[in-house]
Amino acid sequence: GAWSPIGDVTTTMLWIDGEITPVPLVSRLFFPSLASLVAAVSVSLASFSSSLPFKRRKSKQKDAPRGSQLVFWAGTGGLLAVPAFEATTHLPPFAGILLSLGALWTVTDRLHGQDRPELQLPQAIRRIDTPGTLFFLGILMAVGALEAAGTLDNLSHWISGVVSDERVVAGVIGVVSAVIDNVPLVAGAMGMYDLATHPVDSEFWDLIALCAGTGGSILVIGSSAGVAYMGMEDVSFGWYLKNVTPSAAAGYVAGIGTLLLQNKV
Repeated sequence: GAWSPIGDVTTTMLWIDGEITPVPLVSRLFFPSLASLVAAVSVSLASFSSSLPFKRRKSKQKDAPRGSQLVFWAGTGGLLAVPAFEATTHLPPFAGILLSLGALWTVTDRLHGQDRPELQLPQAIRRIDTPGTLFFLGILMAVGALEAAGTLDNLSHWISGVVSDERVVAGVIGVVSAVIDNVPLVAGAMGMYDLATHPVDSEFWDLIALCAGTGGSILVIGSSAGVAYMGMEDVSFGWYLKNVTPSAAAGYVAGIGTLLLQNKV
């Protein structure tokens, strides 16, 4: 998801803050992201034992609600249209997503009316993970306070004195995101490095987007998707470390290598 401005929360953060723009991001990160995927899948398949039986869960078949296909494609189309909306109107991305939300609201109201209110958008909004949303809001507010106090600026100068190559800094951010959630790390990087030092769509921001988007998968606790996977499939940290971490690390290295090679060509 690192190659799309709406494919990962950290990439979306960089897009909203103005460090990256959609077209250059897609053109530069699509092949590195693809290389990361291919490398991770290849390592996983190489260690996969075909002798183990595959057990498929039994699922209860339910009739799809009326207009489910329309709602799906309206929602998907609305998400995909947000970058185009921002590029065309030059309005903030949140305006585009709110417009898409309003259109989806209209569609669900027209489809279900008062017959099935549980399928209308207001009911779906009530199921939003409010504690998780407030958690990320608190993180961003804390990082904003550190930036306003000048702490992040001092930290960036210290890091620059210790590590001269900022590509290494981006790589370290990706590895650390396997332990610490990538949202505060990317927010910190946005506060430490301004656009005067690294202009819009520079190699540094591409590396930050790729490393933060893929590095969190190295450990199961490094991303919200991994934590959700632990809860849904009852996966232990040790099992993930043994069976998934090697392939995720291979994909991480392959993605960075492809991006650096692509920039040299």
